[in-house]
Amino acid sequence: MDFDGLSVDQAPPITAPLRFFATAPLFALLAGFFIFFSDAATLSSRFAPQTVAITHAITIGFFSFVMFGALVQMLPVLAGVKIARVDKVSKISYALLVMGTLGMIFGLWFELSKFLLVAALLLGGGFLLLITVMLFAFRTVVHVNASIRAMITSLVFALLITLLGAHLLASYGIGKFGALHHLFANIHSVWAIFGFAGILIIGVAFHILPMFYVAPRFEPSFQRFVTPMIGAALALWLVLNLFAPSYTVVAKSLIVLLFIVFALAALSKLNARRRKVSDITIWYWKSATLFMVFGALTWVANDFFDEKYSVVVSVLIGGGFIFSVMSGMLYKIVPFLVWFHLNAKGYMSIPTMNDMINKKAAKWQFALFIISLVGFTLSFFIVELLGFFALTFIISMVLLEFNIISAVLIYFKTIKTKPDFDMSMFTMKTE
Repeated sequence: MDFDGLSVDQAPPITAPLRFFATAPLFALLAGFFIFFSDAATLSSRFAPQTVAITHAITIGFFSFVMFGALVQMLPVLAGVKIARVDKVSKISYALLVMGTLGMIFGLWFELSKFLLVAALLLGGGFLLLITVMLFAFRTVVHVNASIRAMITSLVFALLITLLGAHLLASYGIGKFGALHHLFANIHSVWAIFGFAGILIIGVAFHILPMFYVAPRFEPSFQRFVTPMIGAALALWLVLNLFAPSYTVVAKSLIVLLFIVFALAALSKLNARRRKVSDITIWYWKSATLFMVFGALTWVANDFFDEKYSVVVSVLIGGGFIFSVMSGMLYKIVPFLVWFHLNAKGYMSIPTMNDMINKKAAKWQFALFIISLVGFTLSFFIVELLGFFALTFIISMVLLEFNIISAVLIYFKTIKTKPDFDMSMFTMKTE
């Protein structure tokens, strides 16, 4: 691995990101159970409360938990910024987000309006706490590189979609929907997928692919311009939605083009990596790039079918692209954190990162996940298949949680033993 440019001495306590990482698959598992007991016809409508509940069990419960867990770890290490009281902030925000997400899911599913209003406050508070503290931490950055700019941009989009999301959820809570409700919902979803998650993935990829896979670095010009151009395209998409809706396909096409270029560039870097050994995370990254291409093209084509295939677009981009990247990150980051923090404490006789997760279980998890994505897409056309593929997704998430917890347990079991070396004389603080 290439640790060039990392501020490893500023790493936060391991529990700060791990609590987010270990919880994320549980929300995806909950979504799987809801899908299994759902009516396929109802889920074909993106605005149905059940669809919104399942969608946010994935997007908030899985995506956001993985992304903010990663940011808690990466901002000090990649950007060299210190998040104020990171352990306390992560604990408070984690509690707010867990309660808020559960309140939202069950409130929508069982039509409990008070749950939804409380959930809007909890989720808004949890996200705003994390986002504002992180954005404030960037004030000390001296050398702003492409990854840092992408992180800042993604957090700005996260701030905007949090405010929109709180408003939309409160609308469900009081049972009143304004004339712009569907437009706000579209802005919320598009900016969440492409502005927050998409730009963050791109910014992290600039550093993660060379670091973990010894892949060639992205060209400086590409790093410098791709995320600002995506931000501008998303702003153009908003303006066209407001003032010239019939021309939004222009902005959508530009957004799609930029993400396809990134997907192909990432695939090229992975294929040109110096360390040719393949593992489950490589499979996830490669599948993510392919799903991004197909999903982005489907999103543009969907304009010509009156948004009929919105659910298919969500599966391909949300599930195929974002979920795949997040899963691949978990398989890489969690073992790395365990290895790094144990080494920092003086433990040398520990498993390697590659040995912390059962490879066979990881392969089965990946296979079942891909089968589930393909199956969910087919289920849009053949509704009888939905239950079966919900089961494959549930099993996949059980395996993902098992694999993550297996690595985490290595850490907690090891620290109960005496370290090989006494590292107390060093100033690096990992707990």
